[in-house]
Parts: sequence; structure tokens; C-alpha cells
Amino acid sequence: MSIVPTDRIAYGPVPSRRLGRSLGINNIPPKFCSYSCVYCQLGGTKDLQIGRRRFYGPDRVFQDVEAQVASVEEMGDRIDHLTFVPDGEPTLDIDLGREIEMVKELGYPVAIITNSSLMGDVNVREELSGADLVSVKVDAVNESIWRKVNRPHSGIALDGIKEDLMEFSDRFEGSLVTETMLVKGVNDIDSSIGVTAQFIRGLDPKLAYITVPIRPPSENWVEVPSDDTILKVIKECSSRKLRVVPLTEKEYGDFTYTGDIKSDILAITSVHPMREDSVREMLERSGVGWELIKDMVGSGKLLMTEYKGVRFYRRRFDRI
Repeated sequence: MSIVPTDRIAYGPVPSRRLGRSLGINNIPPKFCSYSCVYCQLGGTKDLQIGRRRFYGPDRVFQDVEAQVASVEEMGDRIDHLTFVPDGEPTLDIDLGREIEMVKELGYPVAIITNSSLMGDVNVREELSGADLVSVKVDAVNESIWRKVNRPHSGIALDGIKEDLMEFSDRFEGSLVTETMLVKGVNDIDSSIGVTAQFIRGLDPKLAYITVPIRPPSENWVEVPSDDTILKVIKECSSRKLRVVPLTEKEYGDFTYTGDIKSDILAITSVHPMREDSVREMLERSGVGWELIKDMVGSGKLLMTEYKGVRFYRRRFDRI
């Protein structure tokens, strides 16, 4: 049985520091995930999952993406990637392979952002091979540090993930990139930096992204490492001939307004918490006042959180 979405599966395009103008595909409801990362911008995972299943179904996903693409093209906006970056781990969707095939027919490169946890499934590796770009999470390769930062399902083994990532990287013909989120005092320490960089070197990614929490994390104690520490990590990776790209600042660029501002905001903030300045810019382009946001917060549809002196707005999740 598939799940009936309460609103749009496709959203954006949104400005992405990795993918340009990225039209997002939210193929997983909140919050089915195999990890409960301490830094997650969508909050903690109350019910960890590793079993693949059907959620919306490929036809429903394709119809929504096709409609969003048509709307964006009609406005003359640019799309650089169609990106599976949902409310949970995208590879939990047993229809992912078919969905990739279908949306590729729309003529844009397809990207997948995965936490790598289900790479042990040969079907997952085969389905991901159909994408043009795959971004894999490598926050740590030390068992205790990995468990502290990613808080995985008990049925996942780190050694297995590392072996399966190596196998995938050897066979994948598209662009493979890695992403490492640094958390102060956890995976930015000397005992983690070097071995993680060495493992990433073995994957031979096109790019190795180093990121820090720029949006409100699920755990209040999560902090951004110092500039000196970030520089040290970059140097460690660069010394191993990795092409390192640090992502330590906010995204710049407009969030797409497709004509229904309330629906647009809900669809985007379901996956991508928005800074207040970005929300105000989007409202200004739509000709709608700030009262809409006050009403959405007051009715419980949006949550407002302050992080490092900046207000962020995120959709309130109710399990479907």
C-alpha cells in the first residue's frame, strides 16, 4: 500500500551550494530514515527504519515532478538538477530505481543525496547507478564516532557500508561526490580527520564537500568547529589529492515561486528550513505580506527556530 501525500512531492528549484538550481523530489515522508544524525535540520528520527517499502509510488512521484518542471519552465526559471533529497533516506523507497528512470525522461540531470546506509543492498547500488550524480555521506569511519554523530539503526554495520561504498565507487559511471558534516568535538578531532580523509581518497570522488551545520540542528549541543579546525580538515583532505570544496556559508539565490505561495513554502520547508530573509524575499516577489507567515506559525503549520541569531522556518511534521 502506498502513502497518499498531503501536498506536493516536488518543490523548488531551490539554491543549492552543490547542485545549482535544484528542483527537489521529496520521495520519503517525514521522517523515515536509517539515521538520526545529531545535526539533522529536520529534527530527530523517532522510528529508525532500514526496510525498503513503497511510499508514494513511481506514477505519483513522476506526475508531481512533471507538473513542477512544466510550471518552472513556463516561468523561464532554470533547473540544473532534479534531486532526490527528501524528508528521510531516499533509498528506503523501493520504487527509487523506476522513479529515477521516469524523471530522467524530463531531460535534466538526476542527483541523489544518500546517507550511504543501504549500500549493502545490491538493488540499491544498481538503482543509484541510474543517476547522473550521487552524493554519499561520509561523516566518520571510526565506529564510535560514527555512532555518536549519525546515530544509526542497530541493524547497520559501518564496516559493511565502507566495503559497499568502495564497490559502488568502482562501478559507478556518473559523478560521485562525498559530503562530510563536521560537528565540533565529535568528528573534527585528530583521531577522526586523517582516517576519514584516507577513506574518501579511496572512493576517488569528483569532489569532497566539507560542510558545517548552517541550519538549526536536532541537538542543541551541536556546534560549528572553529575556522582553524575547518582549515585543518581541508588541508588534511587536500594533502591526499582530494578536490575539496568547503560549504561553510549559507546558500545564495532565490527560492522559486510557482504561483501558490503557501504551498511553495510548505513544500520547501518540509525538507529545507528557510532563513527569514529568504522567506521575506519570496513573499515580496509573490506580493503577499508577512501576515501569511504569522498565520502559518500560529496555526502550527510552520515552526520558527532561532539559530546563531538568525530565524529559520520549518514545516511542522505530523507522521503520515
